[in-house]
Amino acid sequence: MTTAAPARASVVALVNRGHSIGDAVTMAWRNLLNIRRNPQLMVFATVQPVIFVVMFRYVFGGAIQGSLPAGQSYINYLMPGVFVQTIVFGALTTAVGLADDLNKGLIERFRSLPMARSAVLVGRTFADLVRNFFVLILVCAVGFVVGWTIGTNVWGLVGAFGIILAFAYSLSWLFAIVGLSVKDGETAQAVSFPILAVLVFASSAFVPVATMPSWMQPWARNQPVSVVIDAARVLTIGGPTSDYVIKAIIWVVVIVAVCAPIAIARYRKVV
Repeated sequence: MTTAAPARASVVALVNRGHSIGDAVTMAWRNLLNIRRNPQLMVFATVQPVIFVVMFRYVFGGAIQGSLPAGQSYINYLMPGVFVQTIVFGALTTAVGLADDLNKGLIERFRSLPMARSAVLVGRTFADLVRNFFVLILVCAVGFVVGWTIGTNVWGLVGAFGIILAFAYSLSWLFAIVGLSVKDGETAQAVSFPILAVLVFASSAFVPVATMPSWMQPWARNQPVSVVIDAARVLTIGGPTSDYVIKAIIWVVVIVAVCAPIAIARYRKVV
């Protein structure tokens, strides 16, 4: 009897864990279908990054090229910035989606179903990770069309994508807090966009930090978006990688470690 009880408890825990994973996958699939059924989300996720690539490549590229080191191509400098800019603005989907579900009472309905409570948040963040992966593939293809080249090798590109997707996942938890703290999707968008704009445009995404005002450079050089862009840049262009990659990983871990517990606590409070 003494050995049977722990064995039964282990089986129950395993079943519950499998049930939670299945629920999270179901919620992720539901969120991905929602993107397909909402044309505006598809446009924001796909057309916007393509416009950024073309615009900066052919409109601003000639003006910015002169500020780069001799021999460095602006398109090779630009593409890591566009990759990260795309997933940063894509984090808005997490905030808006959760806020809309909360406002429409869907999260309350999910709570009444026989499903794991963690599935809503886990499914949302996983769906956004899958979406970001396919958007990065699209932007990568567009980059090759307009002249982007890899200065390292395929493993450098894979490493850059890995860091960018890990950063995207961490941002999903940050903006889950926003989505669970406002009343509807419009408010979530209004609250999120100023944060996203500061992170993206006061960074090394499109221009070298050295060209910015001196008072802005410390922030632009060390904020998480710039750190992740610089890591992706050295992985695709070449150069010493360890310091950049380590700093990017530290930022990812810190954001998840801080934001995930807050998002979970906020979720438990609102439902």
